[in-house]
Amino acid sequence: MQNFTAVFESAEEGGYVCWIEEIPGAMSQGENIVEAKANLLDALKLLMEANRELAEENFQGRNITREMIPIADI
Repeated sequence: MQNFTAVFESAEEGGYVCWIEEIPGAMSQGENIVEAKANLLDALKLLMEANRELAEENFQGRNITREMIPIADI
């Protein structure tokens, strides 16, 4: 299983902002680190779904092969 780096930064207005270093666009926030982490995982799922939908739209009508692959240690 591949692990990624979640970064949590204290926000000036309180709570935390967070992001995944290796995945552009994967970011969220929360009142505490536990909440921020849960929100970050939700944001990552939504980001992956949105990227998949965009890819499907971009590839419509093209002769391509798409295949799901498991991500192991890189």
